[in-house]
Amino acid sequence: MTVKTVRFYSDRGLLPEAGRSTGGHRRYGPEALERLRRIRSLRTLDLPVPQVARALDEEAALDEAIEGRLRELNGQLAALRWREAALHLLRDGTVEERAERLALIGAMGTPPTTDAMAYFWRCALPVRLPRRIVTPILEAAVPQLPADPGPEQVLTFARLHAVVTDRAVCTEHTRSVSRQPAGTGTRPEPLFEGLLQAYALAEPDLRAGRAPRAGEALDCFVAAYARARGTQDTPEFRHRLGELLRWATVPAMERYWELFGELAPGSGELEPTYGAAQEWLRGALDAACADGVTG
Repeated sequence: MTVKTVRFYSDRGLLPEAGRSTGGHRRYGPEALERLRRIRSLRTLDLPVPQVARALDEEAALDEAIEGRLRELNGQLAALRWREAALHLLRDGTVEERAERLALIGAMGTPPTTDAMAYFWRCALPVRLPRRIVTPILEAAVPQLPADPGPEQVLTFARLHAVVTDRAVCTEHTRSVSRQPAGTGTRPEPLFEGLLQAYALAEPDLRAGRAPRAGEALDCFVAAYARARGTQDTPEFRHRLGELLRWATVPAMERYWELFGELAPGSGELEPTYGAAQEWLRGALDAACADGVTG
């Protein structure tokens, strides 16, 4: 270690002097050598000087510095993995594909974030919806970023990002939510609370791959719209509800949920999405109306 470096650490308070010679040279005690080695070790791990200063004398500060540095490195590694996968995606594409993929990646950024998805859903949901309802919706509708993505996952996420940042899609989806069958004067809290319950009830059927059918999940689904509207679940209401649900469908959102499912890891059982649950329940309502089944 150079004299200049030793002076630098002394000036920053990391290496206290024991005194000065008559000529003004700095003097250090025998314990300074071990302290200097510790400083060098911590700096080798790329800890900033202020953190090194605290970590030298406080074990808790050292633990905090280590955890903080690990978080930083994990973020940097994740960014590198995304960039590597994006480069593979561009390398393996045709000339025509590269132009499209490059535009998608450029709009998304690497590493990407899910901020655009969260913003998309927050804008679509009613403003005064309670947090206890908004939180599970966001958790289920905003995808998790793969820690170690493959090229195809990069492409899927980029396309998903393109969906939620398309102004036309955002406008149409917001209108779709606002014109949901509950209509004007709807109370959004009982509507969305009931829909979450209906989605949960439909989950076993979705996992089992059963066709849409009448049952508790459908009854809960219809009841949510009826309660929000302050009306009763009648055959006439069910027929009208089915018509309005078909009218309120946004094709781009079907694409959103399709991409959402593709983004999930390739192994293991996929979690049923809210989009799949909504479509299953809508299908169950259509089938029940066609068969004359009422609640």
